[in-house]
Amino acid sequence: MPRNSAKIVKYIQDILKREPSDIKTIVLTHFHIDHVGDASDLKKLSGAKVAIHEADADYVACRKTPPVPGGVMGMIFKVLLPLFFGSRPVEPDINLNDGDTIAGLTTIHTPGHTPGSICLFDPASKILFAGDLLRFNGSKIEIGVSPLDTREVQQSINKIAPIDFDIMLSGHGIPLRPEASVKVREFAKSFH
Repeated sequence: MPRNSAKIVKYIQDILKREPSDIKTIVLTHFHIDHVGDASDLKKLSGAKVAIHEADADYVACRKTPPVPGGVMGMIFKVLLPLFFGSRPVEPDINLNDGDTIAGLTTIHTPGHTPGSICLFDPASKILFAGDLLRFNGSKIEIGVSPLDTREVQQSINKIAPIDFDIMLSGHGIPLRPEASVKVREFAKSFH
């Protein structure tokens, strides 16, 4: 969320024992404010390049008005979050596409939550960073919050299901492990 850059810098320095200038790339899984909030400030502080899927790039740069889900959640995304938390536009330096590799991570285009939502797969550690495609609440896997297009989300889940990963880290929820991919494949079967 916006207004957390000082907290993030403190974490980098105190916990990771690094400096903001050590950050070379900031990868955004999608354009929502709770994932992009301080990207502009962190880019300025660190000199890092910002990467996002090309389908979401114009939204974080504020060149296009972002699509929002319907109903109450749509109203929250469209009116309340920007009103109370406002995020500064950030110009992406790297437009990602499906299959691109960045910092050793493979980009997997998984639209549905947003047009340019991505997951990132680290084949070395067998970790999948799922963004907001899926979340694990401690007892079951769920579709991420407020999908724009549930059919596209289901197709995206089917796209990641064959990948062999031990751990799934989501933007919301707790880590899913062990054998996360086995559990995601079982969840994907519920769509057929």
